[in-house]
Amino acid sequence: MMKLDRYDLKILDILSRDGRITKSKLAEAINLSVSPCWERVKRLENAGVIEGYTARINADVLVPRNAVWVQIELKQHNAESFSRFEALVMQTPDATECVAVGGGVDYLVKFEVFSIDSYQRLIDSWLVSDVGIERYFTYIVTKSVKRTEPSIGSNDFL
Repeated sequence: MMKLDRYDLKILDILSRDGRITKSKLAEAINLSVSPCWERVKRLENAGVIEGYTARINADVLVPRNAVWVQIELKQHNAESFSRFEALVMQTPDATECVAVGGGVDYLVKFEVFSIDSYQRLIDSWLVSDVGIERYFTYIVTKSVKRTEPSIGSNDFL
């Protein structure tokens, strides 16, 4: 595991919120000169701590979509059933997020669909497939309250 000091953690915190910050502004924000600051950034990139830089796209501006969260419980709880379900999720473009969870259900899946009707048709096709869904509960998103990328707060590691 890579040893990170307070400068590294501050760099990660800032870049997680603003990947387009200039070298000089980043150096100023962490109170280092530009060269040592940039060497630290390159070291974090080379070590795989920083995987890349992206833009967050507001797809609703381009094509309005409806977000739907679904709790899914499978009929059987074995490796084959989990693999079969996860393969189906990976093959479904409208399933934009999926996590396996404990506590009474097996998965939470987020769908982003053009209409509730298209979501229902998709889930119906899953139900008649051999994926083995026991039950599911649908939650239609009516409003987004908070949506941010996780950041690395320097206090999390010190």
